[in-house]
Amino acid sequence: MGFFDRFKKKNKAQAAEPAKAEEAPKAAAAAPAPAKAAVANAGQPTTKTGFNPYPAADLGELLPPAPAGGKIKIAIYWTAACGGCDVSILDTNERVLTIAQFADIVMWPVAVDGKEKDIEALDDGAITVSLINGAIRNSENEHMAKLLRKKSVLVVAYGTCAMFGGTPSLANLVPGGASEILDYVYTKTPTSANFQKDYHADKPVVPQTEIQVPEGTLTLPVVYDTVKALDQVIDVDYYIPGCPPQQESISHLLKAVVDFVYNGVALPPKGAEIGVTEKCLCDECPRKKEYARITKIYEPYQVNVDPEKCLMDQGILCLGPATVGGCNARCTKAGQPCRGCYGPTQLVQEHGASALTAIASLFPVLDDDPTCDEQQIIEIMKTIKDPLGYFYAYTVGKSLIQRTVVEEKA
Repeated sequence: MGFFDRFKKKNKAQAAEPAKAEEAPKAAAAAPAPAKAAVANAGQPTTKTGFNPYPAADLGELLPPAPAGGKIKIAIYWTAACGGCDVSILDTNERVLTIAQFADIVMWPVAVDGKEKDIEALDDGAITVSLINGAIRNSENEHMAKLLRKKSVLVVAYGTCAMFGGTPSLANLVPGGASEILDYVYTKTPTSANFQKDYHADKPVVPQTEIQVPEGTLTLPVVYDTVKALDQVIDVDYYIPGCPPQQESISHLLKAVVDFVYNGVALPPKGAEIGVTEKCLCDECPRKKEYARITKIYEPYQVNVDPEKCLMDQGILCLGPATVGGCNARCTKAGQPCRGCYGPTQLVQEHGASALTAIASLFPVLDDDPTCDEQQIIEIMKTIKDPLGYFYAYTVGKSLIQRTVVEEKA
């Protein structure tokens, strides 16, 4: 299977053919002069379930010589994230050494001592590719994302939080925004409340964004009311979903860079999404589907899960019907429902609404054979704990909802 088969268009209006090597976005100027062009492996994997499992890319020798034109520069950065995306890069195992052979990692907070001032000192476009994971939660996140965009030829939204806002964007559902969240954290939680009561009963002390001390001015990032996805703040060239991204996807991303640097293979079209299929996760899930009607909803721990049967048929809510495939159905194979970290399929924009529609279609309300009335449907829906948090666990930031608001009274 060729490398370009690993990509799906982020925007269907874009050209269908990969860009020619000479048209690749400025990368030729920033990367070493490429050697002779290479042809991607066209072999197709076989599968019993009718979908391509997308094996990891063949990256060639473990320690290739440095590129003829010298090493390129790579930056890896986290914004509002848990750290899982950074750890996932280590899923390349010893291939991390390959990265060091052809690239200098100029910034990677968990592993490399690159400083903000070092990045600022670089010429614009000096970094060939920056991988940015996490959502944009505060002013520091936005500043660093914009700085790396300025200094980079290519920027990759790495992981679900960067692509959709992820779990951090659930904070958008707090009506009072950042002020309500900060007030709760520093004055309402039990430990904070006890601290304020014991030491600052007259006036609670909370962190300030700026304060003067004898040594100068100390600052903290400003927390935003609305958490955003990366491409809502800067221009993004490529996307790789997952919480965290899978090893196979990471290897193909690395393959693209290696092939371009060493062999002059054209980069994929801008906006391409790495590691997804054109279908939903259900198409790659091996569980048998019977489309049974849902009359009661269960959590996985409440069911003796049948290892062969579709989880939805067992009354367990699963976002597989609304989530794009590409992860090889790792969660459902292990008996856990899909939570939607890969985001929606190409055919829909609103992930949560798509999932809700798919699940509601299994309620027993067919015109020719109704088995429950509207009130019973309401009772079924009541058993879904935190519907917003369930159906929009990863995609609030890119949803039509985006956030809750409080209307001012007239």
